[in-house]
Amino acid sequence: MTMRGPQQGKRGPVYARRHELRCFRQGLRGFAAIAAVLALWLGADVPEAAAQQPPAVVSVDQVRMEATAQTVPVIGRLVARRAGDVAARTAGPVAELHVEVGDRVETGDPLAVLDRVRLRAERDRLAAVVNQAQAQVERLTAQAALRRQELSRLEGLRDSAAFGQGRYDDARQEVIIAESAIGTAEATRVSAAASLSLAQIDLSWATIEAPYPGVVTTVHTEVGAWLAVGQPVVSMINDLDLEVEADVPSSRVAALTDGTAVALALDDGSEHTAVVRTVVPAENALTRTRQVRFTPRFGPVSKPLAINQSATVMVPTGAGREVLTVHKDAIVRNQGQAFVYVASDGTAQIRPVQLGAAVGGRFEVLGGLGPGEPVVVRGNERLRPGQAITVGGAG
Repeated sequence: MTMRGPQQGKRGPVYARRHELRCFRQGLRGFAAIAAVLALWLGADVPEAAAQQPPAVVSVDQVRMEATAQTVPVIGRLVARRAGDVAARTAGPVAELHVEVGDRVETGDPLAVLDRVRLRAERDRLAAVVNQAQAQVERLTAQAALRRQELSRLEGLRDSAAFGQGRYDDARQEVIIAESAIGTAEATRVSAAASLSLAQIDLSWATIEAPYPGVVTTVHTEVGAWLAVGQPVVSMINDLDLEVEADVPSSRVAALTDGTAVALALDDGSEHTAVVRTVVPAENALTRTRQVRFTPRFGPVSKPLAINQSATVMVPTGAGREVLTVHKDAIVRNQGQAFVYVASDGTAQIRPVQLGAAVGGRFEVLGGLGPGEPVVVRGNERLRPGQAITVGGAG
């Protein structure tokens, strides 16, 4: 037999009755909650108190069809469409260096300047050669005119006793020789002019400019160093024109046609979208993957973008399908059941719905709603079934 103290034995029956009363009250509250859910399911009449509530200002969004597809994540990386060395296009010593590693430059900004004294002297020399060739052309042109004049005078004496056939033939040959000399001198002048143009180009190339906007990643020279033609001056990356490169299993590339939109996530947790630009027609024999390039559409990011930064591409596993969807903000949950408020004739009618997978910022609707129905997405937290509403804007 269990022994009880005097105090416990005295208060035992009272304590038991209070415990039974508390359990009974909790049961009533649980029953009331279950009854409310059942009333919603069975379409019970709206309480009169809800109908007397003042109109609530809400925003609505229509139930609509959305394209969806199953996807698998593929790890990719950010790559620059334009990156590499900027080389010297003419030879000479470096006189000025305008950039350092990490500097951002725009198209046409000077990166370095070669010594231009020798280049200017060469240009001036060739300009003198052009002038000399031009003078030679003018001199020979004048001589040819003189020979033609002599030939014309002899032709005027053809019917006189002073005409000599031998002298006439010599004059005609002299005209031919003079005109040929003009052609040679003109060719020399054109060649000298071309050399002058090349010298002017070399002089303009003495200033090495940025071919595109970007960031300097490496400086390959220093003031005083001699640069040969084609020698790198700096290395640059255009970080403003990026693509996503991913090695996609060859079994998945069938769904990646040009222009296909995919979801994209960066390693900072930000979510974006991208569009397939091309699938490179070369397969890796070891991994059985193909390189795919995506054109990203970046939104806000928490850190600056960088080349080779990790990016996850959600590659579709097959053709997409159309599903009925509802905005995620329209969902109200109670006792584990999902409900929405449908705007109907100026009132908020509550309706249970069956939801499927998430589709972006929406949920797939498996039952309870039809296409085009307006559901409340703002202001639904405090609504009561049957309450009057005023639509204040789209969700």
